[in-house]
Amino acid sequence: FALEGYKVAFTGRDQEKMQQVVHEMREMDGHSLAIIGDVANEADCRRSVEETINHFGRLDVVICNAGISMRAMFTDTDLNVLKKLMDVNFWGTVYTVKYALPFIIQSKGSVVGISSIAGYRGLPGRTGYSASKFAMQGFLESLRTEMIPHQVHVLVACPGFTSSNIRNVALTADGSPQGDSPREEDKMMTAEEVAGYIISAVKKRKRDIILTTQGKVTVWLNRLLPGLADKLVFNHMAKEDNSPLK
Repeated sequence: FALEGYKVAFTGRDQEKMQQVVHEMREMDGHSLAIIGDVANEADCRRSVEETINHFGRLDVVICNAGISMRAMFTDTDLNVLKKLMDVNFWGTVYTVKYALPFIIQSKGSVVGISSIAGYRGLPGRTGYSASKFAMQGFLESLRTEMIPHQVHVLVACPGFTSSNIRNVALTADGSPQGDSPREEDKMMTAEEVAGYIISAVKKRKRDIILTTQGKVTVWLNRLLPGLADKLVFNHMAKEDNSPLK
């Protein structure tokens, strides 16, 4: 977005990493604002929007990108793990959109939710993650319909498996991070590639995008042959290194 000339405000908890992003944006002559905050905290989300408006004066696009995953069988999982996933993935989206929406309505801008194929097709070993993404997509679909009179664009973006640290910090049954990724990260779509598709979809004001062939086939198969999809998804996820399904 910075390369397209947008002024970018972003929120996170790691001040050191955020300053690295600010430095990178300066090198590309971008204007940015780093705001320390936790999307699971409603007050932080409200403050983030307020600081953005105070600094830049308007809001054209809000992107709900923060997310955490999990990897454990539901029977073994502490319920606080599911609560944490909902707090970040679902409530973080709700809080942010709630306070950003008046300004998005003013600009007839865009609300973007970074969801997942897991928001279309429940994944074994990731019950809480799938539930949070289904909830996010239901919320945004309802919001999209409500916003028709205001000409606000709502995009749900569903990448397939994307190379990132989301699997390294995915929560295990007791809430601790799993550490090493069980997947071959170098064979996945990069975050930069995903971002390119998203900004293109924002420009075209698309309703949704589903990325990767595997993701598109999974969604299609789940709609037409859900029983077969159950078996194929189980077998696919069971092949992961140290899969909880084994």
